[in-house]
Amino acid sequence: MAVSIEAETHVGMSFGPGMFTDEEFEKVAHEVLQPDITEYEYFVESHGTKFYRKYIEDAGLYEYKIHGVMEDMDPELCAQVYVDWEYRKKWDNYTMDLHLVRNESTDVDGLYWCVDYPWPMSDRDYTFIRDMKIMEIGGKKTWVVLAKFYEFPCKPEKNGVIRVTELKQACVMQSDGKVGAKAFMYYYDNPKGMIPTWLINWAAKTGVPMFMSNMKDAVSRYKNFLEEKRKELGLEQLNNEERLKNLYKVK
Repeated sequence: MAVSIEAETHVGMSFGPGMFTDEEFEKVAHEVLQPDITEYEYFVESHGTKFYRKYIEDAGLYEYKIHGVMEDMDPELCAQVYVDWEYRKKWDNYTMDLHLVRNESTDVDGLYWCVDYPWPMSDRDYTFIRDMKIMEIGGKKTWVVLAKFYEFPCKPEKNGVIRVTELKQACVMQSDGKVGAKAFMYYYDNPKGMIPTWLINWAAKTGVPMFMSNMKDAVSRYKNFLEEKRKELGLEQLNNEERLKNLYKVK
């Protein structure tokens, strides 16, 4: 049930190509306070978060919303790990390739991502853009990330790999007022191909909790990764803000 919440919003730093509107960011950001799960059904619970899903009849697939509190996880580090594509290659075993790409005709930077699918299914790959804003929602610092499919001619489709062209993601992280992260996530993609519905449902029910567990472990090791990266780049320091600038090529 949707609940109206009046919470003052302020926007701070922004990262990314700027392909989403302020209204899109604000709408998603407020779902960390109270998610709109109208027409969604409860699906599963993991690591203090509840998963809801909504059936998309035209596609025969589900879109998902995740909401809850991840205890003992710093919200800033959670958001940072979510967008750090270089680090993702180290902790996500299903990521075969993930790197920056650029559409020269539109001067837009984005990401190419290739994902390992279990045999006998074909692997999938994505090209997408991702924007991030650091906002203040209800008096609390909030990290908001939005992503969607975007075409990059420099990454044509490969033989044997299925290109996913329907992708929408959102991630919101905010302090729970203690030592944890209040989280909201939205996810939908259409993997195409002849994948049985029962297999998609099984993968979602088992894979998502596994992803949350892996992400929690990745957050706990992120500071060590930053220290290694600082030495590799020959920098005196590499804090979270500098790392974001590095990821989004901000000078």
